Amino acid sequence: MQEPRKKKTYTVKEALIKAAAYCAYQERTQQEVRNKLYSYGLEFEEVEETIIRLCAEKLIDEERYAKSYVRGKCNLKRWGRRKIMLGLKAQQISDYCIRQGMKEIDPEIYWQNLVYLTEKKNRTEKEGNAALRRHKLTQFLMSKGYENDLIQDALQEVLRDK
Repeated sequence: MQEPRKKKTYTVKEALIKAAAYCAYQERTQQEVRNKLYSYGLEFEEVEETIIRLCAEKLIDEERYAKSYVRGKCNLKRWGRRKIMLGLKAQQISDYCIRQGMKEIDPEIYWQNLVYLTEKKNRTEKEGNAALRRHKLTQFLMSKGYENDLIQDALQEVLRDK
């Protein structure tokens, strides 16, 4: 019978080096790094001290993280403001950093994304009843995080063209 493998623990210095590499690979939140440091077997004081050092060396920057997150979700995944904000709140990002990140949204691209999603979903929607079709499109766009007033404007523009 095999003995269970013991998880390797690291010294503070080793953990700092590993955490720096972890942060250099991609943007991380303080909470992600904190969880990683705990998995290395560090104590609370050691973890917090390491987080402070990583922040001082600009390896962790939550404002930069928020901006990067917003750009990615808006431009690549075509998420709406509400869904992006909920994602950042779930990652325990401060309200200040969320506000700074949300400034990365270009209103023109945001509108284009909304119209694109509306047209794409409208093409694939099989519902023949106009009211039900409109309802399904609204539900889909709301699940993507778009605001109801913008959704109604986009629906009007797309369904008018038909």
